[in-house]
Amino acid sequence: MSVHFGAVDLGLILLYLGAVVFLGYRASRSRRSDADEFLLAGRTLTLPLFVATLVSTWYGGILGVGEFSYRYGLSNWFVFGLPYYFFALLFALLLARRIRATNLYTIPDKLEQSFGRPTAVLGAVLAFILATPAAYVLMLGVLVQVVFGGNLTLWVIAATALTTIYLYKGGFRSDVWVNTFEFGAMFLGFALIVAFAVGRYGGWTFLETHLPPLHLTWRGGNSWQYILVWFFIALWTLIDPAFHQRCYAARDEATAQRGILVSIAFWFVFDALTTTAGLYARAILPGLPQPMYSYPALAEVILPPVAKGLFYIGMLATIMSTLSSLTLISAITIGKDIVGRLAVPERREELTTRWTRHGLTIAALVSIVLALAVPSVVGLWYTIGTCVIPGLLVPILASYFRPLRIPPAFAFTSMLTGWLVSTASFVAGHLWMADGVAQYPLGIEPMYPGLAVSLAVWGMGRITAVRPGKEAEAGGRVTPR
Repeated sequence: MSVHFGAVDLGLILLYLGAVVFLGYRASRSRRSDADEFLLAGRTLTLPLFVATLVSTWYGGILGVGEFSYRYGLSNWFVFGLPYYFFALLFALLLARRIRATNLYTIPDKLEQSFGRPTAVLGAVLAFILATPAAYVLMLGVLVQVVFGGNLTLWVIAATALTTIYLYKGGFRSDVWVNTFEFGAMFLGFALIVAFAVGRYGGWTFLETHLPPLHLTWRGGNSWQYILVWFFIALWTLIDPAFHQRCYAARDEATAQRGILVSIAFWFVFDALTTTAGLYARAILPGLPQPMYSYPALAEVILPPVAKGLFYIGMLATIMSTLSSLTLISAITIGKDIVGRLAVPERREELTTRWTRHGLTIAALVSIVLALAVPSVVGLWYTIGTCVIPGLLVPILASYFRPLRIPPAFAFTSMLTGWLVSTASFVAGHLWMADGVAQYPLGIEPMYPGLAVSLAVWGMGRITAVRPGKEAEAGGRVTPR
């Protein structure tokens, strides 16, 4: 895609990138260097910081959102909005306070407390896959290439390094400070492009007369089965490491719960802005050959200098906030949840911080390789969600509720079989393709058999757990709440 930037727009973008690195390093000054500080910012997140970092982290797929809203209109809100609000609400009401009250660090910590070390290690592997920010590495590289031109591979590497370099020193506190800055930038950028579109072309009447009728329906031409699949993928919210990390880092239980409730309101507003921008892109530019570039194309048509630079900053901020957070979470999974569990207790904290820093490099390299190997944002989301969610969902949720306890061996088996069955079904479907469409066994989406097997093993575990003398074993080391 060809775009044109004036010196002022390029200057603004470079100033933004410099500000990100400066804030990231500035946040790390005069702070403790222990694991509690590096991993969770000393558990000091206030409500404004909690909301800013959660909202910006959980909304990184901006080019994918632009493509979907360009193709399917308002259906974007029903696929990438409504299901996530619903599960975020459930998270706030059922999990947020419980998570903060544990005073733990990570999801595998809770799995070990509930079901033992083998389940925790397997959970750490799956959490690493889930948090791997490959989709956001790809989007960031593509967007930077749009701005500066050149080779995509080089920009993927350079942009990833720029987004994560300050985390080596400041850890989670640096991430929070930068996220808060990016939170403001993303809202400003999209508010600007919607305001310019409405001012130049008019409001709802213009959209009604220039959009295909299906773009203004809730399905957007998609089948209800297709939308239902994405609703199940939104279960990701309940096991997302970023949600759990921010609850662990909150100042108290009330902050964790209220923060998620306030965040839902901000996500609603931002979804309204992004979906509206996608609708205007389709109405004004109906023949785009690459809908993934709908937002940059719209900016090229309607935004003057300065506003264009600020809008690109908003898109960059949306992606970079998620990329930095997920890279840090992936690194913590390596340093604390895998290496830390193999270390002797006397050196555990020392090795946790050191290997978390090494993990930043490992996580970035893995993400770069995946982004270049699977150059599809939606494809990466779908693949990871479909394969990993069935393994993690039931054990994580059950670890917080006493009536759902089962013996550790069943918890491990439930996690392993849920993951393997969904992955095997996914692979089988892609080995036997027909007209470019995966042919899954019995025509069933891979997530469903994975979840069914995981639940079946869990049910057998519950039957075992309620036998006389087995109730205590089923709970592991969970403290009832």
